[in-house]
Amino acid sequence: MNTININTVPENINNTTDKIEQSRPGYFGEFGGMFVPPVLEPKLLKLAETFEELKNDGAFIKEFHYYLNQYVGRPSPLYFAERLSNEVGSRIYLKREDLNHTGAHKINNTIGQILVAKRMGAKEIIAETGAGQHGVATATAAALMGMKCKIFMGKRDAERQQLNAYRIKLLGSDFITTDQGTATLKDAVDAALGYYIENPDAFYILGSAVGPHPYPNMVRFFQSVIGTEARNQILQQEGRLPDSIFACVGGGSNAIGLYSGFLNDKKVKIFSAEGGGEGLIPGRTASTLVMGKPMVFQGTYSYCVADAQGNPVDTYSIAAGLDYPGVGPEHAFLKESGRAEYHCVTDNEAVKAFKKLSALEGIIPAIESSHAVALAMKLLKDKNQLSIINLSGRGDKDVDRKLV
Repeated sequence: MNTININTVPENINNTTDKIEQSRPGYFGEFGGMFVPPVLEPKLLKLAETFEELKNDGAFIKEFHYYLNQYVGRPSPLYFAERLSNEVGSRIYLKREDLNHTGAHKINNTIGQILVAKRMGAKEIIAETGAGQHGVATATAAALMGMKCKIFMGKRDAERQQLNAYRIKLLGSDFITTDQGTATLKDAVDAALGYYIENPDAFYILGSAVGPHPYPNMVRFFQSVIGTEARNQILQQEGRLPDSIFACVGGGSNAIGLYSGFLNDKKVKIFSAEGGGEGLIPGRTASTLVMGKPMVFQGTYSYCVADAQGNPVDTYSIAAGLDYPGVGPEHAFLKESGRAEYHCVTDNEAVKAFKKLSALEGIIPAIESSHAVALAMKLLKDKNQLSIINLSGRGDKDVDRKLV
């Protein structure tokens, strides 16, 4: 695999192929790559080599699925939300990732990555977290495997996600906050990467489909269980594919997991809800693929919300898991190719959906997932269509924020 110079923009590659796939290792069309300090390059190259071997290793896949079934609780249900459907005027199914152990989709990826770490002989795990769900899932996997673990979180996020901060500590991980920048997810990633550069023998479990190669590939692979299950379940329950699918997008792991099962089904429309904050206002939104532009950010070439000089700018969203100026390179590719649409969903719209789903279905969604619910309620109104919303996490962590 070839790496590229951190100051070089990749050459444009035709990304309108019929089949959505990588055009070269580490890239989705022109997006992706490995933009890292030299000290990390051998580590990531070794990780990429190991992952390529393990994803085709029957024993490894069997072990991964054992933990998904017996520990995580998969498969997660595909639930027909009858009362929400009647309210909206379309048939809506919820992919219930909120029912996974630890309450979100994040555990799929942390179980997969920690098994890779174990195969590589890692002794210490590190991770970043925004909403805290990835931090909890990583701390959980580390406790399961008896590994030392450090979780980095922005101070502001730790304050608005106190329940998850406490859970991380309870699970035995070292909990490290940063007050740099806006003290949110971007800064947690910076802190974790800084530690990784100084301690390259640690194993970094990255929580979203972002960052340098091979992380976008690896996260997509472990989260693809969502799309595989959802596709089989909708065919079994409805006898056909959905007209559309919806997910929220910050970095983009839950979304890419769902989308992976339907990318080559061209009649299935894909809609993504970004953390719109107060609207399309610089500094008050985290709607990266609506407001951003292509650039190198935190190890990969993708979209990022930036100023005129190309510097990442502060973002804002009520949802800590969406409050991030970057996005995974495959999402950038899906936007550019026209395969998926990305929409700005405001805080107010998300809070209304948070209340609505809770009252109609007895399901309290994470405020991140509520963005996808809000977008679906808007676009599916009186359309009489069949759709799936990825309910990426549960809202226990948000209840004490008094969003209602």
